[in-house]
Amino acid sequence: MRAPAPPAGDDVSDAATDAAPRAERWHAPLSAALMRGTLSSAQHDVILHGLGEPPAGGDDAWRLAADQLIAEAPERTVEDLARAARTVRDLLDPEGAARRFDERFGARSWRMWTDRDGVMRGSIVFDDHGGTWAQTIIDAALRPRHGGPRFVDPAEKARAQDLVDDPRSNDQLAYDLMLDTLRAGALADAETVFGTRQAGIRIVVSEAALSTVDAGGPAVALTEDHRAALPAWLAAQTACDSGSVDCTVDRAGNPLYLGREQRLFSSKQRLALAIRDGGCRWKGCDRPASYCEAHHIDHFVRDEGCTDIDRGILLCRFHHMQLHHGGWRITRTKLDDFVLHSPDGSASVDLRPPLPLRHAWGDLAPPPKRFRPAA
Repeated sequence: MRAPAPPAGDDVSDAATDAAPRAERWHAPLSAALMRGTLSSAQHDVILHGLGEPPAGGDDAWRLAADQLIAEAPERTVEDLARAARTVRDLLDPEGAARRFDERFGARSWRMWTDRDGVMRGSIVFDDHGGTWAQTIIDAALRPRHGGPRFVDPAEKARAQDLVDDPRSNDQLAYDLMLDTLRAGALADAETVFGTRQAGIRIVVSEAALSTVDAGGPAVALTEDHRAALPAWLAAQTACDSGSVDCTVDRAGNPLYLGREQRLFSSKQRLALAIRDGGCRWKGCDRPASYCEAHHIDHFVRDEGCTDIDRGILLCRFHHMQLHHGGWRITRTKLDDFVLHSPDGSASVDLRPPLPLRHAWGDLAPPPKRFRPAA
C-alpha cells in the first residue's frame, strides 16, 4: 500500500531531506570513480575501508582525501594504497588514531599450541609498534633478497650474495632469524645477526606534534619505512631510550646543503631524503626508504652537480639501475616536483611524494580546525 503524500505546503522533516545527501557525502567521488572504471573494486574497497567514517563534520576533509587517493591509485599497489588511506585518516583525526592504537595494543597476544600430529604451532596478534619492530627485523636481514641497496663494503657484499644463494625459503629464513633473535635477547651480536645494517625503527615526528603531546593532546608520528602512523607520544618515549636526530626541513622537506665538498650523500642527508621521499619515488614503486639508494639528478663531473638534498632523490636498486642503464633521466626546477623523462624524451611524469607525506609536511590544506587538538 502506498503511503499518502504529505499535504501541499507542509515541510518534510530534516531527517528525510538530509537522508539522500548524507548517503552520498564524502565517499561520492569513490563511487563515481568506480563507475567510470578509474578505480578497480579492490582499490575502491581499500580506500573506503582505510579512510573509514569521519568524525562529525569531517566530510569535506575526507572527500579531499578520497579525491587525492583516487588520483594516486594508478601509481600505487593496492597494499600501498590501503596503507596511505589509513595513515591519512590518522593524520586527519589524531584523537581517533590514539583510540585505534589503544584498541590494537589491547588486542595483542601470543598463543602457542600443539596440533594432533604433535606439531607446535603459534599465532601472534601484533600491536602497531610491535608489528613494525618485527617487520623491521625481518626486512633488515632479508633485504638483499628483496632488492635492497647495492653494498660498497666487500665483506657485506659477499654476505648479501650468500643470503641470495641460501637454499632456504624466505619464510624459513624469517623463522630462523626470529628464533636467533629470541635466543640472543638483549645480548644479541647485531653484526652477526644483521650484518652492518642493524634493525631498528626510525620514527619521524614534527616539533609541532611533540608540542601538542606535551600539552596533553593527541598527535601522530610516522615510521620512516612504510609510513605507518603511530602516536607521537610513542616517538617521544622511544627518543628517551635510543636518542633522536634533529632534521630541519621546509614544507617540501628540503634541508641541508653541502655543495661539492663531498661526492656521496652523508648519513644525515640520507636521513633527510628518507623523511622527504618516504621511499622510492619512481611511479608505482612501493619500496621503503631502507631499500633505496640516493641518486644525483645532476652528473657530478659532466654537470658539475652538487651533493645537495634538493638535487638528490631516493630510488630503489631496480629503478636506480633502470634509470642509469635505460637512458631515463630526472630533472627538477628549483624546489618544484621532480620530473621523470623517458629515454626518447617523448613523455615526462611528475614524481610527487606520497600523499601521507604531503599531508604531514603541509603540502595540502591543513585539516579543519575541529580535527586539530587544542594546546
